Amino acid sequence: MEIERKFLIPKLPDNLESYTFHLIEQGYLCTDPVVRIRRQDDDYILTYKGKGLMCREEYNLPLNQEAYQHLKEKIDGNLISKKRYLIPIDHELTIELDVFHAPFETLRLAEVEFPSEDAANAFVPPAWFGTDVTMDGHYHNSYLSKVSL
Repeated sequence: MEIERKFLIPKLPDNLESYTFHLIEQGYLCTDPVVRIRRQDDDYILTYKGKGLMCREEYNLPLNQEAYQHLKEKIDGNLISKKRYLIPIDHELTIELDVFHAPFETLRLAEVEFPSEDAANAFVPPAWFGTDVTMDGHYHNSYLSKVSL
């Protein structure tokens, strides 16, 4: 089960380059249900996600580079590319700050995953976070993959 909240980020933190990051490329084979392929650095993953906004089922399976490249040719819509910074905020939680590349280069989203719905609902975001878009499906990457450019 994935339990996460998502926020728009109006201004990037000053010390962003001091954090660990991943380069991510992902595409969608299907968006209902969500079936995604992802390259994260040198790792390749096939993901299934169930319905939901803050809480939903998620299953990840490893792929090799050859399988990823084969499936990449079959994606529907936009290939999404982004840099994901990992910013720890306490001993349990990490902000995953996504800075998107073209054609979504103006979009910056922060996601925080939680161990429970209670923890997610009790979360007080840092002052540099913008609007909470957790309940707005327009900010799911699967939706972005279908946006006409």
